Amino acid sequence: MSVHGERHRVGRTPARRGLFRGALTGAAVAVCAGLAAGAGSTVYGSRTRPHGPRPTTPEAALRELSAGNLRWRTLHERHPDATRTVRTALVGGQHPFAVVLGCVDSRVPPELVFDQGLGDLMTVRSAGQVLDEAVLGSIAFGVVELGIPLIVVLGHQSCGAVTAAIRAAEGAWEMPGHMRYLVQQIRPAIDRALVGDARIDAAVTENVRLVRARLAAEPELARRIAAGKLAVIGARYELTSQRVRRIG
Repeated sequence: MSVHGERHRVGRTPARRGLFRGALTGAAVAVCAGLAAGAGSTVYGSRTRPHGPRPTTPEAALRELSAGNLRWRTLHERHPDATRTVRTALVGGQHPFAVVLGCVDSRVPPELVFDQGLGDLMTVRSAGQVLDEAVLGSIAFGVVELGIPLIVVLGHQSCGAVTAAIRAAEGAWEMPGHMRYLVQQIRPAIDRALVGDARIDAAVTENVRLVRARLAAEPELARRIAAGKLAVIGARYELTSQRVRRIG
């Protein structure tokens, strides 16, 4: 996977709330800020780890994730950064090198898919990678406060949230309560010219593209992208092969 690729932009609607409005306030963020502060002279405070320096550029971060996914799909996992030394060092601070926005699906845990360990990834998960204020604020926290250089929007084959949203949009099933929000957010990714499994598969990929485009259009993130400090990419995990492939 390459950092560089097609960058989509989408318009902002009047109803759209800002990225930071209230998203980085409250007790939850205070706890996260406490974890981020006081890195001191620990192993992680100096951005190094037992098996090498931590990635500090989008390109280096992507190479690390690609290497980890290769280990995962070839059954050569290291399960790194889980030793007693690392656990102790992380008390003093964290320096994750990538944000992964993934689905809640139990078959696609980012730390395993990319063979990473404690302190390596900031993972944010929602059904179908759907964005809301909490998700946006969590991603922004990682980029703005922790200086993370890479955001990966990770969809996956046979996504249940996308499938359910398509069924609801087709009138085959009415999603209850809060789940209707998923339908509203995923609906623009549905290609009605397709049917059956082809419609689902195409919607999974298009949903990743749309979510990536929304993130890349956020002003605070866009400034960092323009400066070369951040990349926002789309990717898709194939359950059949365990391979993560880039979505342009």
